[in-house]
Amino acid sequence: MTVIQNQAIIDKSVGHVYGFLADCNNHEQLMPDTIYNWSSTRDEARFTVQNMAKLALRIDRRIENSEVRLIPLEKAPFDVILRWELSTQGDNQTVARLIIEADLNMMMKMVAVKPLQQLVDHQVDRLRLLMA
Repeated sequence: MTVIQNQAIIDKSVGHVYGFLADCNNHEQLMPDTIYNWSSTRDEARFTVQNMAKLALRIDRRIENSEVRLIPLEKAPFDVILRWELSTQGDNQTVARLIIEADLNMMMKMVAVKPLQQLVDHQVDRLRLLMA
């Protein structure tokens, strides 16, 4: 299993950050420009990755003020889990960590790790900016 992650310290309460991440409708704001054809509900998101594929994700688990986990709604090119982990740090600060766990064979790993790391970095940075 390949694990890709990044984190940021957000100057908002863990409840505020969790409330944003627990709704898939908000995740479009975290996506890079290479994502289009976005449609979502509170629990699911469907979109196209430029020059790649259509994806559909659903929230599989919500642990209030702690975790939001997304998994593919339909068959994906590889098994993947996206997980936002949240924890309180001091007064009114939240550590938000995005973790992608992907079951990549060696060939897929060579092709996919860099774009997945860029996606994680972009989403974490966007969350920090949106919550500022």
